[in-house]
Amino acid sequence: MGRGVAMTDVAQTSGNGTGTATGQRIDKWLWHARTARTRTLAATLVAEGKVQVNGIKIEKPAHVVRVGDTITVVMRQEVHILRVTGFSERRGSASVAGALYLDLTVRVSPEVRAAEELLRRTMSDGLREPGSGRPTKRERRQTDRFKQGA
Repeated sequence: MGRGVAMTDVAQTSGNGTGTATGQRIDKWLWHARTARTRTLAATLVAEGKVQVNGIKIEKPAHVVRVGDTITVVMRQEVHILRVTGFSERRGSASVAGALYLDLTVRVSPEVRAAEELLRRTMSDGLREPGSGRPTKRERRQTDRFKQGA
């Protein structure tokens, strides 16, 4: 077998039983598909519950995925939806990895993403409507100056 991975090589059963023509471990597949930078990171994503197969949360890195399964991965606050189209015996180039899945992720326009980010930042920064809730330090100082000047 040469350096490249041909799709005919994928149908062969590997010696350790981790990949066959019918399925492959989820951590290995995520690594081969270049969704995760390392296999350890792929296993960590699975163990942390950030991976779903066909809508079911997977907690074991040894879970076997098959052709046609839909994998949902949450990484860096983004959701990636991938449909398994093939397997590989080893990690290859990006073009080989791209042949392993069909990307079903819905892309959001930059304008919508910016609006969502602004809303998220506004909610987390503690901004509130003026006059509602407890006064801020700045508002309290303004009130004190107003009372002293009157």
